[in-house]
Amino acid sequence: MQRGDKPAFKPFNPLDKRNLGESVADALLHTTVQALPPEPFIGAGVYAIYYMGSFSAYRQLAEVNQDGQFYCPIYVGKAVPPGSRKGGLGLEVEHGQTLYKRLAEHAESVNAARNLDIADFFCHFLVVDDIWIPLAESMLIERFKPVWNRVLDGFGNHDPGKGRHRGMMPQWDCLHPGRAWAQRLQPCANTAEQLAERVEQYLRELFKLI
Repeated sequence: MQRGDKPAFKPFNPLDKRNLGESVADALLHTTVQALPPEPFIGAGVYAIYYMGSFSAYRQLAEVNQDGQFYCPIYVGKAVPPGSRKGGLGLEVEHGQTLYKRLAEHAESVNAARNLDIADFFCHFLVVDDIWIPLAESMLIERFKPVWNRVLDGFGNHDPGKGRHRGMMPQWDCLHPGRAWAQRLQPCANTAEQLAERVEQYLRELFKLI
């Protein structure tokens, strides 16, 4: 820039998709934190799950979430209306308890794990207009880089069904064994010790950046 030149500032566009996504993400983080699962409710939307327990690989994560801070989620996800899964927008579709049921499924996974305690898990959730749900989820994952989204795959997986158990066990189930359907899959490519080390290294690097 030459002396005397005025700096150029990009005009703020409230309708830019990033700004829209971040506004939904901010609204989620201002909701009241609930135990996992929360009480039943109606609607679809986005959520963030937090961990505050003693599992050693998540020590750093639990520390930053103490004292009501809930600084960094362990997992972020979405629950879309049925029409969205078929390629539609989900407009004018009855949502029912779509978001609540997804959180309840996650609670079942945690309860099944032999080395996790459901009492250590909490969540933010937000009922959102259908069209903004995927965008808000993407913004939350980009902002927080949750370890169960980025490093330890499989927490949100479902039973692949009868006759489809030739696939490999998800990494999440290798580190947190207990879901009956996962035990019928082929062994994970990594050991639990290797995955725990990977998680710890990831969190060390993550909290250097935040």
